Amino acid sequence: MKIAGLQRLTLIDYPDRIAATLFLAGCNLDCGYCYNRWMIDASRAPEALPVEAFLDWLRTRVSKLDGVCVSGGEPTLAADLPDLLRAIKGLGFAVKLDTNGTRPEVLRALLDEGLADYVAMDIKAPLDGRYAVVTGRPMEPQIIRCTLALLRGWGGPYELRTTVGPDLDRAALRDIAHELLPEERWYLQPYMATAEVSERLAGRAALAEDALRAAVEELRAVTPGVRLRGE
Repeated sequence: MKIAGLQRLTLIDYPDRIAATLFLAGCNLDCGYCYNRWMIDASRAPEALPVEAFLDWLRTRVSKLDGVCVSGGEPTLAADLPDLLRAIKGLGFAVKLDTNGTRPEVLRALLDEGLADYVAMDIKAPLDGRYAVVTGRPMEPQIIRCTLALLRGWGGPYELRTTVGPDLDRAALRDIAHELLPEERWYLQPYMATAEVSERLAGRAALAEDALRAAVEELRAVTPGVRLRGE
């Protein structure tokens, strides 16, 4: 496990909690719009601080923070993730886990042990051949359906989120909506081009925020839980 970044305070990453956000290097996808593309290859990502140094710092935050968001990269790739989550929980913090949903068996083990209190899972694209286009890797969408089923049967709070990059139009969003349950919380996140954006997406436009708001209103007929992030 390599910690590639630490945001020591966030009021928005963990709903209704004051938290810190930990970024673990390494991902099994290569989404062209990802703002953390520099940490996809864990072997090349610089280490922000050792795990023990993070835990030492976290001990000083007891009674000051409510929780820790564990993000990435893709945290479930780390073989020692359960040990980290046990240590965080042992200090009395709630854990929010961000995941791309590609490792349902790992997630199942974490949930069965009670190591996550809240899960945020990405739905990158409609669950068909478009998934591999957006994620930049060969991808079997049925794996995402498996993780969705796992979260639905878990009983704990979770959210779904989609970054609306240049590959997604309103028709694609409608196709995603038909995979979801009416009561599920689904956040649409506006695309923001950065210096990290892939060459394939460079210079391409995505839906503007006004168009996204209009899409949200349309999608609510199918998925009333859809929201535009930040609103």
